[in-house]
Amino acid sequence: MSSIIVRGLDESVKRQLAAQAKEHGRSMEAEVRDILTRAARRPHIGIALMQAARDVDAAVDLPIPDRTDVARAVEFE
Repeated sequence: MSSIIVRGLDESVKRQLAAQAKEHGRSMEAEVRDILTRAARRPHIGIALMQAARDVDAAVDLPIPDRTDVARAVEFE
């Protein structure tokens, strides 16, 4: 199993994690492990929506318009 170190964590976040861990009856390490695991398994919303549209054939005939605008350089004064 891998380990990570998180530096620069705000003290208020650490307190919130400790309180949340206590609420769930586990160590702060176990709480953080659970949070990270759930976050990593959550699907990307854009990809999930695109797949859902494909599943119902809703995205088959969507027109993609040609770009007519021209990029321009930013002028800093």
